[in-house]
Amino acid sequence: MSQVQKRSRPTALAVWLVLAGAVGWWAAFSLTMERLHLLADPDAIASCDFSPLVQCTANLQSWQGSVFGFPNPILGLTGWVAPIVVGMAILAGARFGRWFWLLFELGLTFAFVFVIWLIGQSIFVLGTLCPWCMVTWIVTIPTYYVVTLHVLRTGLLPAPAAVRRGAGTLMGWVPLLAVVSYAIVAILAQVRLDILGALF
Repeated sequence: MSQVQKRSRPTALAVWLVLAGAVGWWAAFSLTMERLHLLADPDAIASCDFSPLVQCTANLQSWQGSVFGFPNPILGLTGWVAPIVVGMAILAGARFGRWFWLLFELGLTFAFVFVIWLIGQSIFVLGTLCPWCMVTWIVTIPTYYVVTLHVLRTGLLPAPAAVRRGAGTLMGWVPLLAVVSYAIVAILAQVRLDILGALF
């Protein structure tokens, strides 16, 4: 018997991938437009610049905003297409091989690690919170969780039976895991940047 469990089509996962991909793509598109606007007029004020604490410009114009030699939002414009396509394909009845899911998981792991690094840079180095960046954080974190748990629970990523069962159980707790993750980021931001003090 194959170690990979035969499961029905993961409809909920597919719907989430489409929704998260669309939200993430829109955030990346909005940031890209802001970056182009700033390139055309360096003295312009981005529409997402609300205060010295909550703004996009500082992030977009920093070296952290172009880690690979081009604006980070371009990664989002291309990368967020993948979850949308995968989700729509699953809804259409497609079934993907193990190698595909492992590559997809690898891509999401890169995105998750990159987002965690960007969160740290934003809070502890730049001292700003970029609204569209935060939208990207909000969808990247649970997307990584659900895909990781999916490949574990189905045996696509080799793991002991106990780990697969645990992943299956945790799948129902992804919303709570996401909220806890957001809370940790919020606490770090509050401790480092005193957001409440700045607002009130």
